Amino acid sequence: MGIYSELVLPHLVHFACGLKPIMRQREKVVPLAQGCVLEVGVGSGLNLAYYDAAKVSRVIGLDPSPEMTRKAARSARGVRFDVVFVNAPAESIPLASGSVDTALITYALCTIPDTAPALREIGRVLKPGGRLVFCEHGRAPDANVRKWQDRITPIWKRLAGGCHLNRDIPALIEQGGFRIAAMEIMYLPGWRPATFNYWGFADLHR
Repeated sequence: MGIYSELVLPHLVHFACGLKPIMRQREKVVPLAQGCVLEVGVGSGLNLAYYDAAKVSRVIGLDPSPEMTRKAARSARGVRFDVVFVNAPAESIPLASGSVDTALITYALCTIPDTAPALREIGRVLKPGGRLVFCEHGRAPDANVRKWQDRITPIWKRLAGGCHLNRDIPALIEQGGFRIAAMEIMYLPGWRPATFNYWGFADLHR
């Protein structure tokens, strides 16, 4: 998997995560971020164009993959705010407690191996009153679609960098210590097992 994960997978992920319906979702949620932002799973930097430069002072792009952050660094050229990249897993974020205003996570909870400790780490680095902004695909409401999600996920995650089609995103967020304050849901255009989306924002349980 070394050659595949280093040379092939980053290009596939960049392509799949840059499809038009997904980019329209990014356009909805990314401008909600403000202040110093931790972007968890920055990937190839597809969100960077959608930040509101008038509201954002700095973006810290966290991703365990150096191959992806090298792509993201190219996307960061020309943005009107400071961007730094950190190669580390979300389960162990090398930032001080209470150091960021907003945590943004888009299409990354599906791949994080241990979501509960990762979300607790996100909560740790948020300032009091800070907010988690999220947009994710996950478990569908329709039984027939869920059946296919459950069948396909074991193979899918091996080919798609650990991506799970069937994660219950709201439950994971709340199990990680957050309270969902606002959320919308819908199927995006495309293959239904991969296109049921949840997006909104969540506050910490204090």
